[in-house]
Amino acid sequence: MKLDAIDLQILDILQQDADQQVAQIAERVGLSTTPCWRRIQRLREQGVITRQVALVDPRQLNVGVTVFVSVRTSTHTQEWFESFRATVQAIPEVVEFYRMSGDVDYLLRVVVPDIAAYDKVYKRLTAGTQLHDVSSSFAMEELKFTTALPLSYAR
Repeated sequence: MKLDAIDLQILDILQQDADQQVAQIAERVGLSTTPCWRRIQRLREQGVITRQVALVDPRQLNVGVTVFVSVRTSTHTQEWFESFRATVQAIPEVVEFYRMSGDVDYLLRVVVPDIAAYDKVYKRLTAGTQLHDVSSSFAMEELKFTTALPLSYAR
């Protein structure tokens, strides 16, 4: 899908605050309401906008500790991967899960209230699958957090 300057402006606005009324967005991008609404619908239909969510303060929910977990394995079969993926997906404290290149095979971002809670997550993770190495790093301070993607690369 080819995105023009107005599409990018709409996406920028929605990434900052998806709760805005279409009329407000339309005014900011120089369109009337109906054409703006159509553009937003097209962005949804074509999969550019995948969903709208509420961002919640993790500290308010007592999950203010972020742990980055690096996993290495010596097994790379599809069967092993399916088992590992099922184990990870069954752990709600794992909020991000990536297959990596380089020295680490998988990277997980885990949110918990404290080290004791992370230990329980660690035990569930390691009990479910054969792993070669698991390394955990606790974030000391969040210096930047955004869900907004850079739009300057869009074509």
